[in-house]
Order: sequence, then C-alpha cells, then structure tokens
Amino acid sequence: MKKLVFFASGSGSNFQSVIDAIKNKEITASISGLITDNPKSGAIERAKANHIPVAVIPFSPESHFSVQIEQKLAEWKPDLIVLAGYLKKVPDSIIESFKNQIINIHPSLLPKYGGKGFYGQHVHKAVIDAGDTVSGCTIHFVNGEYDRGSIIKQIEVPVHPDDTPTSLGKRILTKEHKLLPYVINQLIK
Repeated sequence: MKKLVFFASGSGSNFQSVIDAIKNKEITASISGLITDNPKSGAIERAKANHIPVAVIPFSPESHFSVQIEQKLAEWKPDLIVLAGYLKKVPDSIIESFKNQIINIHPSLLPKYGGKGFYGQHVHKAVIDAGDTVSGCTIHFVNGEYDRGSIIKQIEVPVHPDDTPTSLGKRILTKEHKLLPYVINQLIK
C-alpha cells in the first residue's frame, strides 16, 4: 500500500478530503503522518481524530528545519508528499530527494496568481481585482520555485460579478476537495 505524508499549515480541509477518500476506499493508500509549521493548525485535530502521527516543526534557520523534516520523512517513508495549504517553502534538499513525489494544491489557475504571498484570500482578491471571469484550482509538482512546477491538473471555476474573495474561495475549495483525492489516486496507481 502506498504511503502519503501531508504538509499543512491551516484548517486541513483538503487533508480531510483525502482522509475521507481513503475511508471510503476511493484511494488505496495510508497516511503515514502530518507535518505542520503551525501548532494551532486545524489539520492537527483532524490527524489526531484519525490516529495519524503529527510532527509540529516550526520554521527555523534552514538547516535545522530541513534536518527535522528529513528525519520525519525517513521515519514515515512516503511514496507521495502532499502540500495542502502549507505556507512555508519546502527545503531544496527535500525537493531533490523526492523529485516528482511532491505535489501541491493551489487556489488559482497557475501560472496566474502563484508565488510567494499568493495563498488563500490573497489569491481570490487578486483574481477579483483583476476582473478575471474564470479562476479555479491547480495541482502541480513541487520544484524549487513557489508554484512553478509542472501542472498535473486544473479545474476552472467561474467568477461571478457579485463574488467576494470569500464566496469565490468557498466555490474553489469545493472543487479542491474533489480534485486532490482524484489526482492522488491517479498518481499512486
């Protein structure tokens, strides 16, 4: 059985979508652990409720941070690493060790609205401010640059004239919850 490790900083709703897909036998995999930089992340409670080990690794000087993550990954032995709302840059040493085994979900149609500082409501506000009529979500492989890895799959979501960053974000998140389990299932088969 393939092993997944998640990195998350926020509420963990995408993490939960994969937990549910595994429980519903839509994905044949196990989740070996969750790495978070945020001790208040909602993903921690989701992991604990599902008996998934958690490592809280606060961002620190690069080498110390990298070593701690490398130790956890050596222990958990993932076949695929999934960034689901993880707001820190994954150290280059880890990207090299897990080349084409790290994916990220992003709340826009990359390459638009990607990069440092573009996450969550910041993305949706930028889309609305630009007057775009379509947004969506993207899953891509992670490389050394924020949101610049090869795109795996995208889903478009229309931007309505009366949308706020919150309303647009909710519609996109619904699509993310379907896209992430689907892509993981395709990649591990």
